[in-house]
Amino acid sequence: MASDRVFVARLVGLSVYGPDGERIGRVRDVVVTVRVDASPPRVLGIVVEMVTRRRIFVPMLRVTSVDPSAVTLATGSVSLRGFTQRPNETLVVGQLLDAPVTISDGAVPALVVDAAIEPTRSRDWVVGRLAVRARRHGFTRRGHVQELPWSAVTGLSLTDRQGTAGLLSVLETMRPADVAAALSELPDKRRREVVDALDDERLADIFEEMSDTEQRAMLAHLDDERAADVLEAMSPDDAADLLGDLPASESDALLALMEPGESGPVRRLMTYSPHTAGGLMTPEPVILRPDATVAEALARIRNPDIPVALASMVFVCRPPSETPTGRYLGCAHVQRLLREAPYELVAGVVDSELARLSPGATLGEIARYFAAYNLVAGPVVDDEDHLLGAVTVDDVLDHLLPDNWRDRFTDDIPTEVADA
Repeated sequence: MASDRVFVARLVGLSVYGPDGERIGRVRDVVVTVRVDASPPRVLGIVVEMVTRRRIFVPMLRVTSVDPSAVTLATGSVSLRGFTQRPNETLVVGQLLDAPVTISDGAVPALVVDAAIEPTRSRDWVVGRLAVRARRHGFTRRGHVQELPWSAVTGLSLTDRQGTAGLLSVLETMRPADVAAALSELPDKRRREVVDALDDERLADIFEEMSDTEQRAMLAHLDDERAADVLEAMSPDDAADLLGDLPASESDALLALMEPGESGPVRRLMTYSPHTAGGLMTPEPVILRPDATVAEALARIRNPDIPVALASMVFVCRPPSETPTGRYLGCAHVQRLLREAPYELVAGVVDSELARLSPGATLGEIARYFAAYNLVAGPVVDDEDHLLGAVTVDDVLDHLLPDNWRDRFTDDIPTEVADA
């Protein structure tokens, strides 16, 4: 980049050139994603008005040079579809400039008159600084313009600008782990409003990505009936971990409110030590009978609700097919299934020699098991050859990392409203 900091008002109107020197159009606006917390917005790209008057979106990573007279793009194709603003996007010129804000130092009301974008070490661009004009008694005082860091003003973050409905529409576009991080940045009142508005399935996915402390705090906010519904929607191993951290009287009361078919697997998991294969496993791996075909196996693991690690292999067992199963015969790796004809039986490709994990296997033993066999999932089998469940590498990492790793992760990596 020819410049490390560019004020958007000066950027608008500049000619945009392709890598071959051909003029494409002019810059009309800059698209950013305002974050839930007070972090500077990330610049997603620019809106370019072509010579045909059509406005298109150009990602910021395609911009190779910005100088006082022009913007130059990198080699590659650009979508010519007309630009349409998404719910999580904000236009700097169209929406941020002239927006009312408050200067934190002294709580002085002001208006945004310009915004400066600048690159970060990760090659992203952010709105690092704002030029604001202070107001007195409802009138703008001419000439009094200050250039301040983004963090020095309030009124532009999502928590300041949007009601709960608008915030929910943005959070809906985010991954559960990112929503969990975003919720931790919200004021208590707004966090509770969002939690109350989320459906049980979505809230269960988000719960699974929260730290233990946040899980307990959010569970305490819910009434017992809804807490039981959310626990039912969670993965049994995550629900067992959460209930295991509660006093026995509270966990027993919540288990009693859950449907028997949902509470049964959770109760079984809670009988194991939380740092053993039995305590870490999910009792709902992909289980097939030996007469199932490869096509059936691939159809099962194609289910988007199955976690990626758990979809890496299927487990072949005699009936019954619910854990604890009938006799465990072995597993079939997804890569092997992809190399076989769809009509072949999974019994013909099963790996019966792969070592198994006992329910009492320790964290260290499980970690060595995954490292030795280059796996991301492994079967947990009892002494009578019944498959009890499967352990996945993400569960192991979750317990090997420090207890507060989720909090430290969100401190190190700023939460964004959405991907570009």
